[in-house]
Amino acid sequence: MMRNLAYLYIIIGATFWGVIGIFVTTLYNAGFTPIQVVAIRSITACVFLLSFVLVARRELLIIKVSDSKLFIGTGIISIIFFNWCLFSAIKETSLSVASILLYTAPAFVTLFSRILFKELLTRKKVVALLITLIGCILVIGVFPISNQSVSLYGIVLGIGSGLFYSLYSIFGKLALKKYHSLTVTVYTFIFAACAIIPFSGLWESTYLFSNIKVWFAIIGLGLLSTVLAFIFYTKGLELIETSKASIIATIEPVVASLTGFFLFNEKLTLWQYWGIFLVILAVIIVQEQKRKSHETN
Repeated sequence: MMRNLAYLYIIIGATFWGVIGIFVTTLYNAGFTPIQVVAIRSITACVFLLSFVLVARRELLIIKVSDSKLFIGTGIISIIFFNWCLFSAIKETSLSVASILLYTAPAFVTLFSRILFKELLTRKKVVALLITLIGCILVIGVFPISNQSVSLYGIVLGIGSGLFYSLYSIFGKLALKKYHSLTVTVYTFIFAACAIIPFSGLWESTYLFSNIKVWFAIIGLGLLSTVLAFIFYTKGLELIETSKASIIATIEPVVASLTGFFLFNEKLTLWQYWGIFLVILAVIIVQEQKRKSHETN
């Protein structure tokens, strides 16, 4: 029963991540820029998370000043650049394409883990990397050549989102050796919010906040697609293995694609759907490899 409940938690969390395009697009239509949307997400998530921890687990806010470098990694190098690339990719390409290019992250994690943590680059991992590459080629429309090819700028942004998102796993792995997952998440968004505010120019767009739709989008982006998504996903992680949770979470790009199709009339070719399938398959292969490695050890 608890295992089934854990699956439900993971599905809910991944679904909340998958619908992020709804809120991002609403903010774009209102007149906000990508960097302002990144700032809005960081600030809102910071406020919600910090308020929760101050009330429920205040002791989790205690960290060593010398460990700030870890949160510079998770909050600034990863979260800010990951969000900016992702939100810009959504604007430049589509919700579906941007979402699947984000899922190149496991491939980058595999490569970085090999370089930094000396993890074995097994045959299955190499196959997964190749499948990811082929899947992305199909998604962006490089082959077969079609009228729906994605711009080079859009490709760079999409793959950039995967790259910087993967760095969160690297920096996060180091931070989690010392701190609770909630501590890492709170300080990640504290550092992200403090770093992005001076460059966001939000004070120049204060008039946009008079729109009630904007506030619904802000709450949705910060609370639903960030804080609650994290809470549900983390709760699920407490009950099942990380590898299984990661596999279930691959419904995120599926939800994003369905959202783009039904709400924003985004249409993909059959080849692009095959590309989405291959990228998700690659993620499953990598996670299956991790599961077997843990069982062996």
